[in-house]
Amino acid sequence: MSYIRLDNLRKHYSPQIPKVLESLPAVEIATNYAPIEESVSAFFPATFGLPLLELKEPTSSEETQERIPLTVGVLLSGGQAPGGHNVIAGIFDALKSYHPASSLYGFLMGPGGLLKKQVRELTADVINAYRNSGGFDMIGSDRTKLEKKEDFATALKVAHSLGLDALVIIGGDDSNTNAALLAEYCQAVGDPLVVVGCPKTIDGDLKNAWIETSFGFDTCAKVYAELIGNIQRDCYSSKKYWHFIKLMGRSASHLTLECALLTQPNVAIISEEIAAHNRTLNDIVTQLADVIVMRSERGMDFGSVLIPEGLVEFVPRMKALIVELNKVLAENAHKLHLVKRSQILNYLAGKLTEESASFFLSLPKEMAYQLSMERDPHGNVQVSRIETEELIVTMLKKELDKRKAKGEYKGKFSALTHFFGYEGRCSMPSNFDASYCYALGRTATYLAVHHRSGYMASVRNLVNHPSEWQPAGIPLTLMMHLEERKGMLKAVIKKSLVDIEGAPFRYFRKHRHEWAEGIAYHYPGPIQYFGPSAVCDNTTLTLRLENHLEPEDETYDASSLF
Repeated sequence: MSYIRLDNLRKHYSPQIPKVLESLPAVEIATNYAPIEESVSAFFPATFGLPLLELKEPTSSEETQERIPLTVGVLLSGGQAPGGHNVIAGIFDALKSYHPASSLYGFLMGPGGLLKKQVRELTADVINAYRNSGGFDMIGSDRTKLEKKEDFATALKVAHSLGLDALVIIGGDDSNTNAALLAEYCQAVGDPLVVVGCPKTIDGDLKNAWIETSFGFDTCAKVYAELIGNIQRDCYSSKKYWHFIKLMGRSASHLTLECALLTQPNVAIISEEIAAHNRTLNDIVTQLADVIVMRSERGMDFGSVLIPEGLVEFVPRMKALIVELNKVLAENAHKLHLVKRSQILNYLAGKLTEESASFFLSLPKEMAYQLSMERDPHGNVQVSRIETEELIVTMLKKELDKRKAKGEYKGKFSALTHFFGYEGRCSMPSNFDASYCYALGRTATYLAVHHRSGYMASVRNLVNHPSEWQPAGIPLTLMMHLEERKGMLKAVIKKSLVDIEGAPFRYFRKHRHEWAEGIAYHYPGPIQYFGPSAVCDNTTLTLRLENHLEPEDETYDASSLF
């Protein structure tokens, strides 16, 4: 018997796409306009105020128009997310469908490869080897910022040398801010290069009124939920450990909330709720200790806790400290290498306000060092390196010891910590992400065909069958607001946080007490690539709840699925 690997078999999966993308669609200006931040206009005088676009089925006259081959470049920017290769496959197939002589070039290792003209032509052989696969290894990625005029001039020089008609930038909010800046520069200097973005991030924070979800979020949530479910089954089997699981999500808790909805842990901390109620780390530890004591009294010295990696940035006092540290680190970057590690904490504290300095020095030393680490290229704290889960466990042990000394707690607390991050970023995409990404790629190409620069490809109506999905073009500037970065006010795409008044959080809030008090664990199992559509093609619970669709009742008759 021959041995067939799943990754090879997946290459033959055919993504489902909206009917309108089966042939060259027409582009229409949408009739609905959304409120925009006028303050952004000063940063984007040439591209501010572009209309919303919808892709519609073409008229007969549009189908017969003469077509000229196009040359398009593509790059991946930022962290990996499942489905990136399918975006590129969608671009390629749409280009070849538009005109067989069209060409696609991939820039190696992200925006940095664009500036260095590190490029490869993406032929059918290359594309076919990567269809429906995880990772970004077809062309790689990096986090190089495109924000200086010399960067834009270099990018245009490279684009001209390759004869590019368009450039597609696949990335998150910061990467698509780069795309907006490049599109603005092209318009300002009268260059015809079309720049289009695609919404990528496993964190799920690139979503708004026009972008229902970023690609990769669905797959990542399902990968993490499988791991959480496995741990919870072990937890319930051995009945002796508390598992503290940190999940990716630097600036928002969408992944933690989705995984909580999928697995029903005993506790899930949602950063946005912590910020809204002005809670401290001590408040969080006290509430966790209350649950641990309550469960222990019921004979359950075990449980599961989900923690978003960006939690520390939402605790008000910690957030204020980080804002000050960001400014101090930016202003003293040229001096820090001269300061010994043993002296760095006191050096930084000396440049903080008295209140922040006192709080900074009261933190465990390792935590203070982690907060002082070099920022990423976008000026963000590298929260994945901050061991929040370890800090919480350490504080919990002290709190429980105090309660035990007072006779308020008689149980046993054994904690294990986990961080699920890189395990999910390069998984083979779910059927949903495989199809969604492919549709985004085709949409980006058709925006380029119609010379629509400064837009993000969007596919909406995602809870319906893919044939009913609606492709669109969203002006990049429409999603922007002003934000302080490295001590300067900049226009950037606004991150979407968990709405604690939204349907997904309300559902979580309604059920979390029963999850805390007993055993309500769900064990989702691995992503299903083959089988009944109700199992394989389903969207996230977040999307379902946002569209007023409750999670399925487990008592339903599943015999009709098989």
